[in-house]
Amino acid sequence: MLNNGTSRNLNEAGRLFIISAPSGAGKTSLIKTVVESDPNLIVSISHTTRKPRIGEKDKSDYFFISKNEFVLMAENNEFLEKAIVFDHHYGTSISFVKTNLALKKNIILEIDWQGARSIERAGLKSTSIFILPPSLHELERRLKDRGDDPKIVQRRMRDAINEITHYGEYDYLIINDDFRVAADTLTSIIKQPSYEMEDQSAKLKPLLAELMPK
Repeated sequence: MLNNGTSRNLNEAGRLFIISAPSGAGKTSLIKTVVESDPNLIVSISHTTRKPRIGEKDKSDYFFISKNEFVLMAENNEFLEKAIVFDHHYGTSISFVKTNLALKKNIILEIDWQGARSIERAGLKSTSIFILPPSLHELERRLKDRGDDPKIVQRRMRDAINEITHYGEYDYLIINDDFRVAADTLTSIIKQPSYEMEDQSAKLKPLLAELMPK
């Protein structure tokens, strides 16, 4: 579990939520739904070196910057966490998080397990949530439906299985099988945490075994 009970001034006003999931689990759609229903909840806007996708806007979906700009920010210790995902750099700006927490906003960090560990090392109090697909078969179907090259799908499946092995480092698990149920569960956790990882792990033992084949 990432919630280590420590806190800095950065963390005294709003609350910080870490949400991770393998590609294809539906994390982004769930987060969008939850944020739309809560005016005090925002998603941290990451800096990235990848190019904008169709429909994405700078300073709204991401801060799109060059690799040189990213490296300079990293050298100046301007990121809370940073990672390389599918050959592109991503980072969470300290100033963005600090400013919005001071405004008493609750912030979602949409990051992977490595980023979550960086937040823990930074000493920030957070609530961490991991979203699971209902099965590996369904996860592969969702990835294929995106129209990506089969080699990319297989790479993402391998990465997904690796990501899932870190579920035990999180405070909560959500299965995104029925989208409405998953969204309601995520909303409930954000508003009022009520159950423990140990109980979830026991209930989900068969699914977790299927998602992490030996």
